[in-house]
Order: sequence, then C-alpha cells, then structure tokens
Amino acid sequence: MISLRSIFYQFIALSAVLDPIGTAAIFISLTGGAALEHRRRMACHAVIIAAVVLLGFMIAGNVVLQVLGVGLPAFRIAGGCLLFLVAVDMLRAGHGGLRQLTDSESREAGASADITVFPLAIPLIAGPGAMTTVLLLTERYNDSVLDIAVLVVVLAAALGAMLVSLLAAARLVGYLGTTGVNVVSRVLGILLATIAAQLVLDGLTTGLSLGKLSALAG
Repeated sequence: MISLRSIFYQFIALSAVLDPIGTAAIFISLTGGAALEHRRRMACHAVIIAAVVLLGFMIAGNVVLQVLGVGLPAFRIAGGCLLFLVAVDMLRAGHGGLRQLTDSESREAGASADITVFPLAIPLIAGPGAMTTVLLLTERYNDSVLDIAVLVVVLAAALGAMLVSLLAAARLVGYLGTTGVNVVSRVLGILLATIAAQLVLDGLTTGLSLGKLSALAG
C-alpha cells in the first residue's frame, strides 16, 4: 500500500521537474502580446495535451523499456543523470540544454499566434525531464492498480498546479519579479538534484546486487 510519504515524494518530484513558476515566466515572455482570453485558452489546452503525453509514457513506459532491452537499474542511472542536468540548469536560474528552446524553435514560437502544442505543451511542460520522471515513478510505484491510480492523481495535481501558474502567470511573475522566480527555480532545482542523486544510487545498488547474484548463479 502506498504511503503518504511516497505520495509527497511523487508530488515533489513532479513539481520540481515541471517547474511551474519558471514555465510561467517563459509563457509570459512568449505570449506578451496575446489577449488574456487567448492566453488562458492556450494554457488549458497545453496542460491537457501534456497530460495525455505523460499518461501515455506512464502506460507504455515498461513496454518501451522491454522492447529496447533496457534494464531498470540502467534506466534509473540514466534517468537520474538526465534529471541532474535539468537540476543544474535550474540552480543556475537559466534555461540551457534540456530546458532551452533552440534559436529556430524560438523564432517559430515567436512567429506563431498559438504556442499551445509547441513549445508550451511539448517540450516546456511534457519535456524530457518530465517524461523520464513519470517513467521512473511508474517503475518505482507499480505494485498494484491502486498505486498507479494514486500516481495518476498526483500527476493530475502537479499539472493542476502548472495550470494555475500559467493562468496567473502575469500576476505571479509581476509579484515575484525576476529574483523571486529565480529563487523558486533554484529551490526546486536543489530538490530535483537530490532526487536525481538518489535515483543514481538506487540504480547502482540494484545493478551491483544483480551482478553479484549473476556471479553466484554462474
């Protein structure tokens, strides 16, 4: 049975990688000239699309790993390293690497009147970090149908927080200012870096244990 501690861990992990405050700041920068109603519509539709994408990864994640022949320890280590890179970007209060749009993507987003699917839903919300986190949490908490149902609810709560941030983006960014946004992103970055380190340690521990068992069996 999943515990309240596990639920809290899931929510913090998803909220940290989604970074609703930082994403809201990017959203405002990309839609500064859009009408309020249009911004709200884009925010709602983008969160729905991101939810479908992340749920798809949750459902098909294990199948994808099996098809690729990837062991769970290796995926934990790789996923932890990927999340650590995202955390480093957040700690620098910047949007580089996995969290930054390329020049061509930025030009395309700026030229488009509707950024719902690209780049808001993908990759700003349902980006590589979020997809990896969903797969790792599904692998870690999949002992029963109830555990998966709880994870879906937690994902919905994290995306709900993202939606609230996007809908209130102008007021939120105006109230916090650049410094406030950077502080929140850095705090989330620290949490994400800690989670990433734990994932790598779990992967190494499991991998070494399996290696010893294989050696004994051989």
